[in-house]
Amino acid sequence: MATLHLMVGLPCSGKTTLAHQLEHDLPALRLTLDEWHIRLFGQDAAAPEHDARHSLIEAILWNIASRSLELGTNVILDYGLWAREEREDYRLRAQQLGASSEVHYLDVPADELLRRLAQRNARPSQESFLISEESMKPWIAFFQKPTLDELARRE
Repeated sequence: MATLHLMVGLPCSGKTTLAHQLEHDLPALRLTLDEWHIRLFGQDAAAPEHDARHSLIEAILWNIASRSLELGTNVILDYGLWAREEREDYRLRAQQLGASSEVHYLDVPADELLRRLAQRNARPSQESFLISEESMKPWIAFFQKPTLDELARRE
């Protein structure tokens, strides 16, 4: 049975690093939303079209993920998935495809996230967005940590 692996955490928590490791260890198809977005549209976080573009890429990646799961391939969605509702939606989708699901949550204290953010912003890349500290702070407050029941693997 294929498994949908959901990478959950804030920017700079280490989701993509873990996703790269899981991609090889499982093995699995890794779909990292920000990598696709930046390659297609660059560092456009301030652009009015950013959110619409992000949603479109997310939909395209889900099409790839769902077909892969149907074919028996493990999939890693490296999206962040800050809200429980989002996580539950993807887990239900996986279940409807006959796949299991697993949450990989990276719990990093706020001060460490901000330290890592400063390091990341000092080395821009084609894999992650530049994010200001002013933008990050409300995200930290908004993020919904997974509950213990969410962390259980679902068959």
